[in-house]
Amino acid sequence: MTRQTFDYLAAARRTLTMEAEALLALTERLDEHFIKACDLILANQGRVVVTGMGKSGHIGNKIAATLASTGTPSFFMHPGEASHGDLGMITRQDLIVALSNSGETREIIDLLPAIKRLGIPVVAITGQIESTLGQEADATLDSGVDVEACPLNLAPTSSTTTALVLGDALAIALLEARGFSAEDFAFSHPGGSLGKRLLLKVGDIMQGESRVPSVPLTASLQEALLEMTRKGLGMTTILDDDRHLLGVYTDGDLRRTFERQLDVNKTGIRDVMHPGGKTIHSGALAAEALYHMEQAQITSLVVVDASDRVAGVVHMHDLLRAGVA
Repeated sequence: MTRQTFDYLAAARRTLTMEAEALLALTERLDEHFIKACDLILANQGRVVVTGMGKSGHIGNKIAATLASTGTPSFFMHPGEASHGDLGMITRQDLIVALSNSGETREIIDLLPAIKRLGIPVVAITGQIESTLGQEADATLDSGVDVEACPLNLAPTSSTTTALVLGDALAIALLEARGFSAEDFAFSHPGGSLGKRLLLKVGDIMQGESRVPSVPLTASLQEALLEMTRKGLGMTTILDDDRHLLGVYTDGDLRRTFERQLDVNKTGIRDVMHPGGKTIHSGALAAEALYHMEQAQITSLVVVDASDRVAGVVHMHDLLRAGVA
């Protein structure tokens, strides 16, 4: 079989360039209609109902999902099904975001009288702002493109990309206006690893005080090694009488001790420990613990309470088991 002579990469690069140019052109067309759309959605007491037919429907589905996950209650309604009963899902407190590149999609236009009777605001995302949809909407976002990336100028390509990005722009503008936080986002994603990263606190997964390897400052290196072996975390803390952290000693320090040919029976832990040591509060996010461990290239992190007393330890294995790492 002979290799195809068609230049796939040239076609792909042309497509990417054309769609990128279409997106850049959007920035010049953002105007007071975008501001009004945001104000309408923020003032809305109900849900944002996104609707669109065909490819616009696929884009609308994604926009609805993005809005819902970023603090704007939203769902997608198929316009064809809406005229056969699904319109009952809409209440007078809702808002419609309608997508149609032509602005004349019959299934969308047929819904407008019923929507208007309910007094529901309409935000249009269309490539033809002078179209029926564009003129009837309370705010009209211009997603128009000069030409599709399709060489036949037929398949929705650049136009669906601009519509999608306008939806993202709406979602992010609303997110910032609401002060939507990482914790808020996590509550919408409790089942995934992202939710675990954002919701789990160090105190939820740490090993408690009894599991913390610890010796006093007066301990010998041999006593410290025995404690490290008993607790199996590859390190030990050195604590004062009030459980404040004075230093740490790790497996890596042990290797360096042997390189110095020090006698473990005659050496005190104070002579070889690292003074101080990295700590994290039990109320910190588990993801923050992971960040500090990766930056310092360590596998255990000492956990302290509000009084900076050692309260536990979190190991990389704890983060792995919790799905954070």
